Formats: sequence, structure tokens, C-alpha cells
Amino acid sequence: MSSHRTRTSLITLLLALPACGRSDAAAGHPADSSFAAMKARGAGVMGVNQDASEHVFEDLPDGGRIAYRMLDATDTNGVAVIRRHLRSISDSFSVGVFHGPTEVHGMEVPGSVTMTRLRGGIQYAVQELPTGAELRISSADSVAIEAIHAFLAFQRIDHRAAGHDQMHQP
Repeated sequence: MSSHRTRTSLITLLLALPACGRSDAAAGHPADSSFAAMKARGAGVMGVNQDASEHVFEDLPDGGRIAYRMLDATDTNGVAVIRRHLRSISDSFSVGVFHGPTEVHGMEVPGSVTMTRLRGGIQYAVQELPTGAELRISSADSVAIEAIHAFLAFQRIDHRAAGHDQMHQP
């Protein structure tokens, strides 16, 4: 590679690096307009302000889990809304309907087409948490597990879910 092309490639890389490290308003940085729009759509679909709640999207060997909780433990209405939302999502996903995530993210979420096709081999179970609920997604099918992981990875990134491996303790 020529010296000029190497220098141009390095300059391009250095200019792109600041965009890679962007974070949301919770980390003290202003949220971009697409993230704000996604959160607004999410509030309409999920029924809870995402700035007042926390998502966790965790890959597990046989699938994964979505945990969703209110940050304010005294917000019993918010907790009830989250629990209803995750039960509704479980019912929808089990029959291959992924309209909620599509509406929240403004696009077909990666993994959802395969999860729809393989829905008979994927199990969904909701469990209540003290200030929310958890949706456990599992399968014995390696292709389904790969799709579940793709679905959760997209969610993690688009929701900017920091600390996705465990929820913060109140």
C-alpha cells in the first residue's frame, strides 16, 4: 500500500473513532436524535419512560433473557406496566409476531425472521422481578439460539443497555 493511501486510511480511521465511543445522556453525553426517537416510540409501545427504567439483554447458552425494571422501586404502576408488557411480548413472540420491536426500532430487528420461522422450537417464560419482569427465551436448536443472540445483540446496542450482564441493584 502506498504511503499516501496508508496516511489517508489512518486519517479516516481517526476521524471515525469518536463516533464509535458515543454514549447516551445517562453517561453525561447528549442523546442523538435517532436514539431519542427510538425512546419515544418505545415509550408508546412499552408504556414506560425508558429514562425511568432499565433494560438488560443477556445472551445465555440456550438463548437469553430480557430483563426490564423500573429504577424507582416505589413506581408500582410502572412495575405493573412492565410486567404486562413482557407477558404480551411473550405471547406475541411465541406465535411469531414481532411488531412491537419493529415499531420501537423503526425496522425489522435482526434475528426476528428466523425466530418467527423456528417459533415452534423456542420457549418463552416470564418471571416477575421485584421492580419489573424478565422474559427468558430458550431453545435447543442452534440456529434458533444464534437468531436469539442476534436479536438480543441488536437490542443491547440500540437501547444502549450498559452493564447488560446484570441489573444494577437499587
